[in-house]
Amino acid sequence: MAQILETDRLVLRDWEDADLDRIYDIYRRWEVMRWLGKDPKVMDDISQARGFIDTWNKRSAAEADYGLWAVEIKETGTLAGAGLLAPLPDEDHTRNGEIEMGWHLHPDCWGFGYATESGRALIQRGFDLGLEEVYAVVYPDNERSLAACRRLGMDELGRSSRWYDSELEVFVAKRPPPRRYPRRDRSPRDA
Repeated sequence: MAQILETDRLVLRDWEDADLDRIYDIYRRWEVMRWLGKDPKVMDDISQARGFIDTWNKRSAAEADYGLWAVEIKETGTLAGAGLLAPLPDEDHTRNGEIEMGWHLHPDCWGFGYATESGRALIQRGFDLGLEEVYAVVYPDNERSLAACRRLGMDELGRSSRWYDSELEVFVAKRPPPRRYPRRDRSPRDA
C-alpha cells in the first residue's frame, strides 16, 4: 500500500483488496452516486468494486501525481471514501492542463470535516506539483460540496458546461504568491 498524503486525521492511500466491501457500500448508494457524472448509476454488484480498485490503482501507477485514492480515517482505520486529483477533460475529452480535486465520501462520514480536510491536502499537493490553480466542479444543488469548497476558500467562478457534459459550479484555488519579507539594510553589527 502506497501512502499518498497524510493530514491530522486522514491518510490518502492506494486501494487495497480489504476495501472491496466498503467501496461497494459507498458506490451502491444513490445519495453518493447522484453527484458523479452526467448519467450516474449505482454499483449493483460487488464485482464492479473489484474493477474500481483495479482501474484506479493502474491509473495511479501510470501517473503517480494524479489519481483517485482511498481516504482512511487514521484513528479507526475506516475507509471514509475517495479523494481525487486528476486532469479535467476538455469538451473533446483531451487534457487541457486544468486539474480538479474532489471527494466521494460514505454518508456515515458526512458532517465531520473530512471533505474539507482531504480537499485542503489535495489542493496543497497540486501546488507542490507546481500547479498555479486547482479546480473543483460541483453540481449546483450539491449543497454539502458547495459548502466545502467555500470553507476551503476557493474562488467561485460561476456555472459552466465545459466539463462532463453537465452544468456545474466551478471553483478554483490559486497558488498563493510567495511571501516577501522587507529587505533590511545590514549593519556591521549584523555580520
